[in-house]
Amino acid sequence: MTKLPARSILAISITLALSSTVQAAGFALIENSASGMGNAFAGAAAVAEDASTTWFNPAGMAELGDGSHLSTAGHVIVPQAKFTDKGSWVNPALTGGNIDQAQAALTGKNDDGGKPAFVPNSYAVKRLNEKMTVGVGINAPFGLETNYDDDWIGRYNALDSAMQTININPSVAYEINEQLTFGGGVSLQYITVELGSAIDSAAACRSIAGAANSGDLLLSCLRAMPTLSNQATDSKVVISGDDVSFSYNLGAMYKPTPQTKIGVSYRAATNHELEGKADYTVNAALQPILTATGVTRFNDVDVKAEANLPDSLSLSVAHKVNDKLELLGDVTQTGWSSFERLRVTDKNTGAIVTNVDEKWEDVTRFSVGANYQYNDRVKLRGGLAIDKTPVPNAHLLTPRTPDTDRTWLAVGANYKLNKTSSLDVGYAHLFMDQTPIDNTSEDNGYAIRGVYDSSVDIISAQFNMSF
Repeated sequence: MTKLPARSILAISITLALSSTVQAAGFALIENSASGMGNAFAGAAAVAEDASTTWFNPAGMAELGDGSHLSTAGHVIVPQAKFTDKGSWVNPALTGGNIDQAQAALTGKNDDGGKPAFVPNSYAVKRLNEKMTVGVGINAPFGLETNYDDDWIGRYNALDSAMQTININPSVAYEINEQLTFGGGVSLQYITVELGSAIDSAAACRSIAGAANSGDLLLSCLRAMPTLSNQATDSKVVISGDDVSFSYNLGAMYKPTPQTKIGVSYRAATNHELEGKADYTVNAALQPILTATGVTRFNDVDVKAEANLPDSLSLSVAHKVNDKLELLGDVTQTGWSSFERLRVTDKNTGAIVTNVDEKWEDVTRFSVGANYQYNDRVKLRGGLAIDKTPVPNAHLLTPRTPDTDRTWLAVGANYKLNKTSSLDVGYAHLFMDQTPIDNTSEDNGYAIRGVYDSSVDIISAQFNMSF
């Protein structure tokens, strides 16, 4: 236990509170409009029905017409990520390499890290003249949150994980002609991170006594903390940090016919340099050993880490079959290979705190959907999406981000309140594969082995106004 247990200072939680099982690949958040939710975000870069197009494709702002347009949405996310243990263990080095003893020594219960959460976003668009339209969006493009009980079996790998991102994105659209429009914008993004983990005080004490080659200290450890993995004597660490960074996005909208719109949208990577602290709460039985040996690795320290959030590229199509039916499709690639390694260092000395291979992979999301104009006031929506996880295998999966493949099934509706305002509602259920995890922490050698059984329900609502 010579390193801070900071397994995932990058892979963490959401903006204003989210869930343990993220709603798009990795820890990206796609829940940025309720109108899109009803279609599982099929055609998101081409539909351009309301001001939320500011986020999905800034070129789509020109499709909204004259005047000003506002959209405000909220999403209630109810995740489930139930873990069942199948042979987790303490570091086998602490039991003389005896695997059976290592498994028996790790005590704790199964747990569900998922917690309900609320995610808001807002957008405003205004046409300046016949060629130019401007807009701004405020939302949360990345995040996740996992909260486990203090006595769960994987507490030495992760307890609480929380990350919030708030993104402010002004943008502009310029119409070349009736068929072609280009758009672009700049993002100001704030990220804040907080990670908690338990520390096995008994194991730490034995490690310190062994490093000091002191039989007396070892006896003191065994008397004060005779049992490994005893939640009653655990210590804890919370690592926190934040940063502000900039990025950009580009988009284009092409209409080959009056019935068909093709949208392309690119959002560049955002590279954060987080700075913060590692705050320790040391158990009273361990503190005398630390004082006697002069060990300082459980002292509070300043830390820093990079968070390279991925770029994405979307191609969407929206085609009106007739006055009633519109068909939608979307392909989005996210560059999760940017999350190759997690490196955390002491801000003052530059010493490596943790340096872990992640080796995530780029992924592609596919979605199809349809809108049906039921009558003058009501439009019905539906959609299906296939969303693959960027985590390559069970060995790289962590309890902070128990990510897995998911299939979206979504429905929704738009209701016109009057000539200038409307209400969107959407619901999606995310079906997820049962996910094995077999992860050994490079920070402390503890292995979390088992299965996650996950699913997510999302309810969204959005108010739209034009004036």
